[in-house]
Amino acid sequence: MTVSAGSTGRGSGSGGTAVKGLAAIVGFLVAVEIASGVLQGYYTPIYPQIAEHLDISEGDINWFEAAQLIVSALAIPLLARLGDLVGHKKVLVGATAVTALGSWITVVAPSFTTFLIGWALQGAAVIWLPLEIAIIHRRTRASGRQSLLTRRGAAVLVGALELAVIIGALTSGAIVDSLDMTVVLAVPAIVVTLVLVLIWFGIEDAPGESSGGIDWAGLGLVTAALSLVMAGLVLVRLDGAGSVRAWLVMLLGVLVLVPFVRHERAVSDPIVDVDLLASPNQWPIQLTAFLFGIPVLGGQIPLSTFAQADPDVRGYGLGADSGFVSTLIGVYVITLAIGAFTLPVTTRLLGVRRTLIMACLLVAGGYALWLPFHDTTLQAITNMAIAGLGSGALVASLPAAAAAAAPPERTGIATGMTNGTKVIGGAIASSVFAIALASTGSIDKLGEESTNAPLSGYLVVWSVCAGAALLAAIALALAPRVAFSEHAEVV
Repeated sequence: MTVSAGSTGRGSGSGGTAVKGLAAIVGFLVAVEIASGVLQGYYTPIYPQIAEHLDISEGDINWFEAAQLIVSALAIPLLARLGDLVGHKKVLVGATAVTALGSWITVVAPSFTTFLIGWALQGAAVIWLPLEIAIIHRRTRASGRQSLLTRRGAAVLVGALELAVIIGALTSGAIVDSLDMTVVLAVPAIVVTLVLVLIWFGIEDAPGESSGGIDWAGLGLVTAALSLVMAGLVLVRLDGAGSVRAWLVMLLGVLVLVPFVRHERAVSDPIVDVDLLASPNQWPIQLTAFLFGIPVLGGQIPLSTFAQADPDVRGYGLGADSGFVSTLIGVYVITLAIGAFTLPVTTRLLGVRRTLIMACLLVAGGYALWLPFHDTTLQAITNMAIAGLGSGALVASLPAAAAAAAPPERTGIATGMTNGTKVIGGAIASSVFAIALASTGSIDKLGEESTNAPLSGYLVVWSVCAGAALLAAIALALAPRVAFSEHAEVV
């Protein structure tokens, strides 16, 4: 059933009908987040099995995540801009179609390269939540409680996402040992395809509210900058940390940002609104999103492979099977859902700034605990539960905070940038972690040369994740007071 414009009271000035229509909209958007949760949770317990299926090392799995996150980072500004121009529903449908295509490619992929392409295309899903929040933000304009309803809608969506992560993780862990890998990989592809049909018919097609065009030159410059940085990290993996060529390539990527910023400030419709990004209302939120991306995106694969490592062979690890990893993920995601669902309460009691700081400190503490406590399943569950509470609050609050502080015609860009900066942080972290977990020169417990990641690599991963979250908390504490004045009065 298509939700009509009339049923929402849009344009009528009636807050009651706007809220009534919002419930139907959120209901369909929940289906999208269920698909997103399946994508995020389904693969995590079976990363070692995917590596075996493709005949690659566990450290190299991180390159899948790095490729997907780079595609996500490049897609976000383009898709967010398109959402403001042509309408958020149109772009949501297009991004879902691309994600479905990528999911089906992973099912039939015969090689590492083909699988990498399909996995990267799934990165289009990164724009789902920002577009959904932009849709809610627009539809609540006549309600008189726009910020409050947007935050509540965001909490419901993120809560649904996290619950779907549990379902996805438990499902893959239960079937991976009994079904062919092709069948196992087909499950998320089917889910995304079904959701594509739902949103096609379930969400109204509202026109865009922005004018102008797409800044293709700016997109080209930011693509070049990110590609060069990632290429440099690949060269570090191949040539070692002492490679002059690798560092020169990364430096060149950073230098490309100079003409990129100049170009973006000179055009009327930039692909990345750097002035908005650098404004006092936005930069603390966007910097937090970047640093948060390091643990929440970059740290996923290392946690899965560590949990399934055999301590009798490697001298570390939990020796868990895919089923237990699913349970571990379930506990973690339950805490994420708690963090998201309790966001209205925590922001009312503490305010936005203190809530964000507290969430960052929880993430930092959870990952820091991995350094001394990583020998038992109870320790692992405790560590991830602490990090999960903070992560859930951040996932729900960052896009909503960005939307509340942005002009109406730039909400898609503002919310998209929170995911964009987050995935850039995650992409860089995934590449660094792939290097840290490289097996070159490592020796296993039996005294033989190992193809597995060394424990020191995992210690680096946890240290970087904890440090990034702590830096985010410090940045929020030092941010100007005006950064939160626009959305201090929430839920």
